Amino acid sequence: MSEATDTWETDIAGLLNELSGVQRDLLDVLTQKRGLLAAGDGAALPAVTSREQDLVERLQACHERRQQLLERAGTSGMPADSIRSLSGALPAKIRDRLRGDITEAQHRSRILQNECLTNFVIAQRTLLHLSQLIEIIATGGRMKPTYGNGSERQDHGALVDRAV
Repeated sequence: MSEATDTWETDIAGLLNELSGVQRDLLDVLTQKRGLLAAGDGAALPAVTSREQDLVERLQACHERRQQLLERAGTSGMPADSIRSLSGALPAKIRDRLRGDITEAQHRSRILQNECLTNFVIAQRTLLHLSQLIEIIATGGRMKPTYGNGSERQDHGALVDRAV
């Protein structure tokens, strides 16, 4: 096995190991965030957001490292469209060792996408619920008639101004 092949294996394995760690940490943070959102614990969210920002920076570093690796592969005449195709150009023994890590990284990426979508839906539903509560408080629960000259609506809320 050549020194260049060892370098490719080391570089790809290092990238995948770093990516794996970031993905696991991000999954933990997103799970914690989902719990806080579901419980309505807004006071604890800033600490989670800070950790989330650190992980975003680590993930960005992984992306930059991947780009550099693929650019180097392109200048070396190796496949440069993805880490999977790059590892596919390596000898079978190395390719087989890396294949599982690449598949795992892709699987965790799908799980992360689902977690992000779940958190987004929870946040949107919470905002909708709060908006509806504010409207109920502001109008006293009485809606303005859509058509006609119905009875006049009083523009005050019983909870706000103690009106009946």
